[in-house]
Amino acid sequence: MTNPFGQQIQDFYDASTELWEEVWGEHLHHGYYGDRPPRSLNRRQAQIDLIDRLLDWVNASGNGVPLNEQSQVLDVGCGVGGSSLYLWQNFHCRATGITLSPVQARRATERSQAAGASRSLGFLVADALGVPFADETFDWVWSLESGEHMPDKTGFLEECYRLLKPGGTLMLATWCHRPLDSGRLSATEVDHLRQLYQIYHLPYVISLPEYEAIAQGIGFENVQTEDWSTAVAPFWDVVLESAFDPKVMLGVLISGWETIQGAFAINLMREGYQSGLIRYGVLCGRKPQG
Repeated sequence: MTNPFGQQIQDFYDASTELWEEVWGEHLHHGYYGDRPPRSLNRRQAQIDLIDRLLDWVNASGNGVPLNEQSQVLDVGCGVGGSSLYLWQNFHCRATGITLSPVQARRATERSQAAGASRSLGFLVADALGVPFADETFDWVWSLESGEHMPDKTGFLEECYRLLKPGGTLMLATWCHRPLDSGRLSATEVDHLRQLYQIYHLPYVISLPEYEAIAQGIGFENVQTEDWSTAVAPFWDVVLESAFDPKVMLGVLISGWETIQGAFAINLMREGYQSGLIRYGVLCGRKPQG
């Protein structure tokens, strides 16, 4: 395992995935709320809306290779297979999901089998900094909230580039910190991030402009970025409300200290979005045809 944080991340998700799958279902990521108050939109629908909005945005940018039965998608940080299943259900494409968590890989496999998708979907334990596939294997690399876990952001995007076929599509949605054009991070901001890093086992996060510069430097074409922080921030209000459900509280306690710490971080994320420190960045680009 080339990722020095790998064991910590594996332990964190092995311990907490069962609980959050029970509470949240198959989508373990932000929801998209736009201008709507969070209580006006079903939480699961907001998470599906995020996937749909990402697909629409990538396609509108001109970077979206058409998805069909012949398409091969790499779902980086696949969780319990929510995105892979959704893409298969809507486009009949093939997808391979990778995760550091054996618990997640097993549940994703079980979900795909239950949906009758086992011939089209596969899930394995693998490090995104060293994916066990040949060059130019995939038409899409789909990274929904996994970039923040990468201890080498440049190495990760280089691996995405290697794995994409010429003309292939990169979609990256990830936690960021604010751009540095208004000044360096303050001591208070650095401490806020440090607490989140410790709880979620994140090596570090960077700003969206930094991701853009890395992607362009590697060779991705037509790199597009947007800040969706306002549209997704209400998600953490919904998470906070769910945390007070007695069933959830009991599950957190049973799951152990790692999960308890994760629950404590909810307010750190809410405050980070409110202050503008935490940002939700989306990026897409294409590998040149050659």
